[in-house]
Amino acid sequence: MGREIDEAWVEEAIERYRRIEALQAEFDQAVRRVEVSVQSPDGLVELIVTADGAISDVRFLGPLHTRSGVEVARSVRSAIAAAQDAAEWAREKLHSETYGEYRRLAEA
Repeated sequence: MGREIDEAWVEEAIERYRRIEALQAEFDQAVRRVEVSVQSPDGLVELIVTADGAISDVRFLGPLHTRSGVEVARSVRSAIAAAQDAAEWAREKLHSETYGEYRRLAEA
């Protein structure tokens, strides 16, 4: 005895797969577009970072000539660490916005 194929279920599964692919493509594009701005704790360095973690701009907000190389390096490292956290936050927020209304298969 052969199994019967539930064509409606197959069509629904294909549609769900296509929707997941479309959402993934939207998410992949959005993480490259969404930007977050962060500053070092001392306010000397500002970085603009995309949600995928790429630093797109670096700005020095104060005079560098009054600071030592060690101080500037510390500010840059602090801003980079903050940028990594900000990128992760932006990805998580974007993920929840992109997939938030999507029902998991177990919920369907």
